[in-house]
Parts: sequence; structure tokens; C-alpha cells
Amino acid sequence: MTDTTIPRQDNGRTADAPLRRKPTINDVAQLAGVSFGTVSRVLNDAPDVSASTRERVLKVIKDIGYRRNRAATALVTSRSTSIGILSDGSPRFGPVGTLMALENVARNKGYATTVISVQKPYEESVQAALDSLDDTGVGGIIVIAPLVEMAAAVWNASCRLPLEMIAAGASSTPNVFTYSENQELGARLATQHLIDLGHTDIAHFAGSMDWFDGRVRKRGWEAALRDAGLEPGLCIEGDWSPRWAYETALQLVREGKIPQAIFAASDHTALGLVRAFAENGVRVPDDVSVVGFDDIEGSDYFLPPLTTVRQDFTALALMSMEVLIGAMEGREVDRTPIAPALVVRDSTKPATS
Repeated sequence: MTDTTIPRQDNGRTADAPLRRKPTINDVAQLAGVSFGTVSRVLNDAPDVSASTRERVLKVIKDIGYRRNRAATALVTSRSTSIGILSDGSPRFGPVGTLMALENVARNKGYATTVISVQKPYEESVQAALDSLDDTGVGGIIVIAPLVEMAAAVWNASCRLPLEMIAAGASSTPNVFTYSENQELGARLATQHLIDLGHTDIAHFAGSMDWFDGRVRKRGWEAALRDAGLEPGLCIEGDWSPRWAYETALQLVREGKIPQAIFAASDHTALGLVRAFAENGVRVPDDVSVVGFDDIEGSDYFLPPLTTVRQDFTALALMSMEVLIGAMEGREVDRTPIAPALVVRDSTKPATS
């Protein structure tokens, strides 16, 4: 730790000398010329502190590098300042984006995070991870559960803490409440966009049905078509990857079964199929319109720039944290899923026949 120098005070009691220890709240109070309680109210953003005093205290905090002792705060307030996050360790865009956003939001709200990843068999690893997080003293736990099998283990587990699961389209239970983005709506938006362009033969390159995301996106595609009086056509289930989509699209080219339009379950899926088409003289969007899902970084630089559904992971994390903190504090919070947005670019165009 770097040395912290405490400036000389008017009363002469404190000479210029380096502090060879971690600064405390008492140091802040002394240097700012206020009471311990005033510093505590500033740290807790209480309203009954004048603007000038607040500014003076915050300046001292910054100057000496004071950091709140979370364990001590929890002891004094009987309120945990730590959140547990349980993940399956998936490298896929959605789970990773959700995890990063949750950590950032928690930190900005003054909460530390403890993250544990679990592996199969989930029946054993999930319960062990929940117990471990409980032992660390977290106040609540958020589970990122993209896989149906993992969610089942969470539903069957025992946990005495507020337990929230982020799982698209999954229902809450008495012991586990859920929150998610409305991905079924996102799939509807993507499919409806193609319908509005006059396409009637709209295929779906689906994600794995082992994932909640794959199930709800397929459901949204089907629902939008049926609402428009169209029967769902070709649907091919895969593993989300560009390689799978590339190889599957090559097969469609060889068989001459290219549809008018395709809703791809992810942008990575869209990337693979667009490449396969380009290598075989099938033009996007002139010969086939393509819509993705996720709006990953760089999707606006695909060739052509990809029309896609944008997920707002920051908004998802903010609302998920509000829901969990509300449960920790015993208050109700609106759990309405947030809505994704359609981003229209150049990979779609009106049907020509």
C-alpha cells in the first residue's frame, strides 16, 4: 500500500507524516473537521448534510484514498454489502455480457460481488456453490442460468437467501424469482420486420433447445408468423456457432432450398450463414434477407451490415439488481421484463416476388 500523508491541522496535533496503515473513517472525520457520524451520512448518501460539508468530506476521502470496510459496515448495519453471482461459465455472448454488466452495476451501487461458476452435474455443483456463497456472507444471489438443466437444479436446491435467476421466459417459484429481457418479443420484432417487408417464406436458424434463449426465440418466430396468417416454415436447430450455420447454409445452397428470408437466433449464427451464401453467389439481401439477434460489437461492420435485435445488458443488470436488492430489503419491485430493440441495417430489403 502507498503511504498517505495527513496534512497538518490548525490545532497542531497532526504533523505532516505518512500514514503507514490503511486510512480509516476516523482519519476522514479528523481531516475534514467533522464527526464520525457526518462522514457515515456522506458515505450513505444521506440528505441531511450540507453541500459544502459533503464536498469537503468527499475531497478528503479522495485525497487520502479512504475505502469503506465492507465487513465492518455489514456488522454495524446488519446489512450485507456483497452479492453472489452464480454462472455456468458459458463463453457465449449473452451469459458473458450479462455477467460483466452485473458486476459493473453491483460495484456502482456499492456492492462487492463473489462469482462462482458451476459445471455438470448441476444437481451437485449448484447446491455446493449456493452453500459456498451463503458461507461468504452475501446478502443475496443472482444465478445466470441459460441452460434448462441448470435452472432445474436451482429450482430443486435449498437456499435461505433471496435467490434470483436470470432465465429468459422461465417462471418464478416460491423459492426462486426470475427476471429476464423479453427475448420472445425480440424474436417477434425480427420476424415481424421480415413480414412487413413482404416476405412469406421465413426460415429460422435456431439456437439449441437446451437453452431458454433458443426456446423463446423460436417461440417468438412461430407466434409472429401465425399472427400474420403464415405457417412457420423451415426451422433448423443448432449450437449458435458460425461454423454450424455456415455448414448448414452450404447444404441449403446445394439442395436449392434457400428461403426468402432467415431469422438467425444469434449474430454469430447470421455471420456463418452470410459467409456461406457469399461464397456461393447468393446475395444478401437481394436474394435472401437476414436478421440476427444480439447486436454484438461489429455487427454493423458485417458485409452487409446486419439487421439485428439489440439486447441491453446494462439495463438488464440494473433491473436484476433492483429486483434482488428489493428482495433483500423486503420490498416489492416491478419485475416486468425489459424490452429489446430492433436495429435495421442493410441485410434486409423488401421482397421482390
